[in-house]
Amino acid sequence: MDYRISDAYAGPRSEDYLPASAATAVKVVIVGGFGVGKTTLVGSVSEIRPLTTEETMTQAGVGVDDLAGVEEKTETTVAMDFGRISINERLVLYLFGTPGQQRFWFLWNGLFEGALGAVVLVDTRRLEVSYEVVGHLEERSVPFVVAINTFPGAPSYPMRDLRSAMDLPDEVPMVECDARDRGSCRDTLMALMRYLHSLTTAPPERQ
Repeated sequence: MDYRISDAYAGPRSEDYLPASAATAVKVVIVGGFGVGKTTLVGSVSEIRPLTTEETMTQAGVGVDDLAGVEEKTETTVAMDFGRISINERLVLYLFGTPGQQRFWFLWNGLFEGALGAVVLVDTRRLEVSYEVVGHLEERSVPFVVAINTFPGAPSYPMRDLRSAMDLPDEVPMVECDARDRGSCRDTLMALMRYLHSLTTAPPERQ
């Protein structure tokens, strides 16, 4: 059972509190275009009952939201998704999923505040929707990894071709991810943690 908007005002649940052994809590943002699987990823990997703000799509979105490639989609995130996963006994990640439609991107600024890094979820059927997402992260200097969500029937391309198409620097990690699979989602988050660690331990650039 998912929480919806009305539940967001019910106050904190006991399950949302940090485990007593946790020493560090890190905020991670899950971003991507409309319908790429952000809500699914948060729900799959969260160890607590996820908070979602999905609402049924209505006629108001006709001509505004681009449903090309995701015509079967009937619900959409209008604020954020929230979940939590313990990487180990001392490190906990708080996951915030962003809304995908551009008309809700004004909410991103608040969600990015305090975020240590981000996962960009990508659908190869609609690769172009990821370009502006990556641009927003680069403008904000938010470290990120790119996760190719393996939708059934979606075209498969070599990672080097996808990297070139998205104009990504060589150091930005790219991984495959099945947003429906908890283990795959956890591996993606671990790739982000390793990347963030590498950034903190890299020697300073020479002037």
